[in-house]
Parts: sequence; C-alpha cells; structure tokens
Amino acid sequence: MADLMEYKCPCCGGAIRFDSANQKMKCPYCNTTFEMDALKSYDDVLKEEQPSEMDWQTSTEEFQPGECDDMMTYNCNSCGGEIVGDANLAATSCPYCGNPVIMTGQLSGTLRPDYVIPFKLDKKAAKEALQNHIKGKPLVPKIFKDENHIDEIKGIYVPFWLFDADVEANIRYRATKKRRAGSDSNYDYFETNHYLVMRQGTISFDHVPVDASSKMADDLMESIEPFDFNDAVDFQTAYLAGYLADKYDVDKETTLTRANQRIKESTESAFAATMTGFESVKTENCSIRLLKGQAKYALFPVWLLNTSWNGNKYTFAMNGQTGKFVGHLPADKGAYLKWFFGLTAIATAVLFGLYWLYYLI
Repeated sequence: MADLMEYKCPCCGGAIRFDSANQKMKCPYCNTTFEMDALKSYDDVLKEEQPSEMDWQTSTEEFQPGECDDMMTYNCNSCGGEIVGDANLAATSCPYCGNPVIMTGQLSGTLRPDYVIPFKLDKKAAKEALQNHIKGKPLVPKIFKDENHIDEIKGIYVPFWLFDADVEANIRYRATKKRRAGSDSNYDYFETNHYLVMRQGTISFDHVPVDASSKMADDLMESIEPFDFNDAVDFQTAYLAGYLADKYDVDKETTLTRANQRIKESTESAFAATMTGFESVKTENCSIRLLKGQAKYALFPVWLLNTSWNGNKYTFAMNGQTGKFVGHLPADKGAYLKWFFGLTAIATAVLFGLYWLYYLI
C-alpha cells in the first residue's frame, strides 16, 4: 500500500486536506486554499534544503629567527594584559587599565601577523578628538578634562582576525500581498495572497574583522570600524617602533562564531533588500555555505585612553587611521545638582522679572 502524503499549511502549520467543493486543498484552521501544484512545489523545496555550512581554512606562521630581536614583551600584573613594544620603550603604563607594566622578556614563539595598517593619525589628533568629544558637556567630571589624563593616551596596534569568503546562500521567504476584495454596509473585505519566494545567489566578503583581544570590548572595536584595508601592508616589525602592540589571546577558532554571525547577518540583510512589493515578508529558512573561506591575522591602529571614576572604568578609543572616536562619558552628580539648581534659579529669576513687568505695565 502506498504511503499517504500529508501536507502542512505554509500559513499556520496545520494539516490540510482536499476540498471537493472547489477542487483545491484547504486548511480547516485558517481557511486558506492552495493549488495542488503549488503544494507539490513547496514540498519539493523543503526536501532539497540543506543546512548551513560555514567551515574555514586558516593558516598562520610564527616570527622568523632574528626578526623580532628588537621587540620586548611587557606584562601588566593588574589586568594580566601582555603587550609588545620595542627595546627602547621606557617605563610605561598598561593601555587597558592604566597600571604600570614590567618588562618580561624578548618576544619569541608568537604568531606573526600577516598584515598591519600603519598609524596615520598622531597623539595630537587623538587629544583633539577627546577634547571635541568632551566639549559642550558641562556634566562631565573634571577628571576627564585634566591634561594629565589626556597625556595618557596611548597608541596600540590591536590584533584582529580577518575573514575572507564567498558565500552561496539559499533563502526561503513567506510573503503576503493584500488587496481589497469588496465591502458591504458593515465590513470591508480583503483578500490575502501568500507566496513562497526563493532567493539564491553568491556574495563576497573581504577582510571581515573580529577583535582578537579579550581585553578589548568587541562593541568598542566594532564602533570605530571601518578600517580601510587599502592601506594595509605586509607586516614588518619596523611599524611597531614607538607604539605598543597587543598580543592576541583569542584564537581564530574562538572568533569564528562572531565572524559567522557577522557574515550571516550581512548576507540576510542583502538578500532581504530584494524582497520589495510585499505586504509582509518572513524568513522561513536560510542556508549559507562558505566557499574558499580563509582567515588572516592583522594589527590595526587604535588610540586608547583608560581612566576610572567613582569605581567605574571608562575606555575611549580612536581609529588611528580614520579618526573615528567613541567612548561613553559619565555624569558628575555634583555638577548635575549645581547645573540643575543654577538653571532653576535662572528660571525663577526670569519668572519673577516677568511677574513684576506685568504689574508695572
């Protein structure tokens, strides 16, 4: 005996059956009707769908003997940060927490970056960006305006994993269109048509960055993007002279989750932009496959200022290539109260003056 085929309603998921009155399939739950050929095509699509495959090929190399003879490693006993600087670097403070760091030894046995984007903007530009960020904000605590904290801005090369891939995507949408079907003295009637829409294509991604430092907040680093990879050059230790460099402590396998998420979200957004002319659109299935996925290691230039106030840590960052500046500023409650009562006093004086002016007139 042949197996009975049961179709699920694409609209509500209920089991549908043949309606002899109109010679179509009908859902008894939502009263939607379907042509048999349409349901057969829908069932074929579901059978052919495949799960997403997002596998990467990664390859890196270590520094060659003698290449980093002039580079030293420094360790922060407070936050555990390990940074790299040249041999001429004097006593310095940790770019992440501001505490003193100590030299621990010569750089060795570390993965060699594939690329570096050299600093384009100097410390003076970073100071001006911070001042502009603070300017016009009367409630900012004085500590953020003091020159001694501005002088603590440090240039650091932050490690990133960069992901390149061609993405082949198959996305299935459920879409609807509504049209007016008539009316009577009590009601307006509308007909809703449901559509199964398929989108298939390939999209390329180049140098999708993911922060490789656990000490740097991912949202902070993503906020100063984008970096222009056209300025990237093959790595040479000479570019690190005069700056600090963070050693990556998040391996590429760990960052794959974030890379896949960014690529998936961008792919879905690009494909969804083609779904125009519908009343509503809902993604029912998304299958993404990576083609020629590769990961590289790079250092990007960032100016950092870390400071603390009322037991909280505040980090400001500026893209050392483009100048984009980000960071949250706290509000001084004492300054707020002075500002509030001062504003209240001014408002009271104005009202009092208007009151007497009224009676003088």
